[in-house]
Amino acid sequence: MNDRMATPWGEYTLARFPEDTRDRLRAWDASDAYVLRHLAASDTSLSGSVVVTGDRWGALTTALAAHRPVQITDSHLAREATRANLRRNGVDEDSVRLLTTRDTPPDRVDVLIVRVPRSLALLEDQLHRLAPALHEGTVVVGTGMVKEIHTSTLRLFERIVGPTRTSLAEQKARLIFSTPAPGLVRPTNPWPYRYELPDGVGVVSGRTVTNHAGVFCADRLDIGTRFLLQHLPESRGAERVVDLGCGNGVVGTAVALANPRASVLFVDESYQAVASAEATYRANVEQPASDGPADPVGSADPVGSAEFLVGDGLTDVPSASVDVVLNNPPFHSHQATTDATAWRMFSGARRALRPGGELWVIGNRHLGYHLKLRRLFGNSELVASDAKFVLLRAVKK
Repeated sequence: MNDRMATPWGEYTLARFPEDTRDRLRAWDASDAYVLRHLAASDTSLSGSVVVTGDRWGALTTALAAHRPVQITDSHLAREATRANLRRNGVDEDSVRLLTTRDTPPDRVDVLIVRVPRSLALLEDQLHRLAPALHEGTVVVGTGMVKEIHTSTLRLFERIVGPTRTSLAEQKARLIFSTPAPGLVRPTNPWPYRYELPDGVGVVSGRTVTNHAGVFCADRLDIGTRFLLQHLPESRGAERVVDLGCGNGVVGTAVALANPRASVLFVDESYQAVASAEATYRANVEQPASDGPADPVGSADPVGSAEFLVGDGLTDVPSASVDVVLNNPPFHSHQATTDATAWRMFSGARRALRPGGELWVIGNRHLGYHLKLRRLFGNSELVASDAKFVLLRAVKK
């Protein structure tokens, strides 16, 4: 959906990325408009270093482009949406600086605008990483929909930044005002978080998983992934396997341990997820660098390899180049429930698979993924199921 957002500095035409003709979701919400109105009404000086975090589709960055803001995002799609929206509104891309959550943040921040993320852990990590750049005069404003801002959200601002209060709600959106406190003793940043996998999940049982902040189910193995690991395909003849939407990379790591000859590609649109996957893989599959060349633990066979890609699904993967794709697709886009992401993942998998290649999908029963797979592949086989999940296999003909 192309949509126009009115701001004190003019109107901007905005769209999500990639643009979807089926789920025409708006690329901004009331919380974006609210914080922009507040900045103008309060005469906040934007002449210094302006940093925007969590900008979901680039609405804030585009509206503030004249002030040369720095955007920090964990989302490849948000980054590409920002680029597209800048171009769409005739704004020079060089007027903004685009950073990811894995980049070093600016060393001074005069105005910090925080679009509250869905993940409290990601907010915690971001505030910890930015806190050293704040000073007594820094203006810190958070924004989000009322249902996204909780007592725990405000406590994080209090603990890491300083005294915090909220605004009245407008159009179901609310602002957070936090004042940097000189000398505040902050708690230690707990991220990344590591835990040991339970027994009963195959070759990765007892292995250590690394999770950077914001990765789905960061403190435990989610039940969908557990079910997939318990029914992981043999794929011993597969030369190239993709862990699509890899999260912390435990599925791809299991493939690499079970099939040392395989080349495994870890793909996610989250920079935090891909960093987690790489850390998980290297801790469990590769020997320490000081011990010589990296080899799968306990294997004398010729070794495969691993690649780590932040991107829009399999868009950047050549056609007919993959043997197996393993996928546990999300069915939310922020607050919206949608199958658009799953559909793009399945379509991308079909293009990337070689003839005879297989897509394995784990999902909740009620999502009806078998219908989508039949429509795309012409087939869908139920491999395993329980009361909550189904594991499906589709073969490219």
